[in-house]
Amino acid sequence: MNEFVVIPAHNEENNVVEVINKVKSYVNNIIVVDDGSTDNTYDKAKEKDITVLKHEVNLGKGAALKTGCDFALKQGAEKIVVIDADGQHNPKEIPKFLEALNDYEIVFSHRTKSKAMPFVLKFGNNFINKFSSFLFGVNIKDNQCGYRAFTSDAYKKIRWSASDYYMETEMIINTGKHKLKYIEIPIETIYADKYKGTTVLDGVKIVLKMLTWRLLR
Repeated sequence: MNEFVVIPAHNEENNVVEVINKVKSYVNNIIVVDDGSTDNTYDKAKEKDITVLKHEVNLGKGAALKTGCDFALKQGAEKIVVIDADGQHNPKEIPKFLEALNDYEIVFSHRTKSKAMPFVLKFGNNFINKFSSFLFGVNIKDNQCGYRAFTSDAYKKIRWSASDYYMETEMIINTGKHKLKYIEIPIETIYADKYKGTTVLDGVKIVLKMLTWRLLR
């Protein structure tokens, strides 16, 4: 089975090497997409003898993931796992994703409850989860967790147009639209002192986009 891991990275010179090293324990085909970093992310990733793609300017997580997944598809990928470069996602979970893809087309994940998770993140996630479940009929606990996996055939159906964090929601919308067989598995998440990811403003934009999408359909 041709298995790939795609890692979008923006200014992650302090974390990307450790993430790559851990991922190598489980998958040989690794693609890092440097999304217009202004630090040494690209050079550090390049030293690890993996595929490193580069956006000359910062286009957003959605654009970086799409670049990586499109490339993986061209290399014959059959299974694709997507994981963040900031160390929040533990690569030891990768085998669980790959195994689940034997029975499902797409694997979502939900972060186990932790006191370290910022309150605003817990509140925002709960609201978005319930709202998206109501609108699109895909019942998952963690709409915004970016640690996911899918088959190559599923990727062709869920391929998103958003360049920002909305791509995670768009992936869910397309899963419901195409009635893909999915599962959600629990994962451990490591929260750094400074949270990076979906902000309150991002959350508001996501909700508005979901509502607009539904009203226009």
